[in-house]
Amino acid sequence: MSTTPANLTQRQSAVLDDAHVGDIKGALGTIAHLTEAVQTLAGVLLPSATVFLLLLCNDKAVLGPWVNSTKVNVFTGAVFAVLVVLSIILTAATVYPDISGAAILKLLVVGCAVGAVIYATVELSRKLRGGAGADDELPLSRTALKESRNTWRMPPLEDLPAPQHLSLSTRVWMGVLRTYLVVAVGLVIVKVVQIAIH
Repeated sequence: MSTTPANLTQRQSAVLDDAHVGDIKGALGTIAHLTEAVQTLAGVLLPSATVFLLLLCNDKAVLGPWVNSTKVNVFTGAVFAVLVVLSIILTAATVYPDISGAAILKLLVVGCAVGAVIYATVELSRKLRGGAGADDELPLSRTALKESRNTWRMPPLEDLPAPQHLSLSTRVWMGVLRTYLVVAVGLVIVKVVQIAIH
């Protein structure tokens, strides 16, 4: 091989080009991992935002006759359950990137089954206690309900009553959700730190 200055310059240029390509590939890989981690955090936080929206949509002081019906609450609860299961799967796939499709499918099936059992248990205990649903508090005919909705206005914030105390079951589920959020966010942060170190 020739060691002329021109030949050395070509070799040095080729080595530098390879190094830059490697740096760019490494940087893009890190950016991709960080983007995935941020999306995972968003997926983890979405169910908690949904819970607070559901609580707001059932607050008679704020929404009056526009509060959710029992049917809407059942549908929203099912959507919330699916969001939590998908959030758990997203967290698991981020923390354990080699997780198999079969394991993800098992998580999905078990999560949906647990959600259905919990829903059935809550509804059964509510019926045994004789608890009232959102529809029971509005014994209005369709015409009266429509008229009430057409004329109702939310009172000013300073006139709203203090938030009602949450029921025991709501407080328990809020605690479960809070625990899940702390654990999931902690795991994702640990994974992001591991990616940043390597």
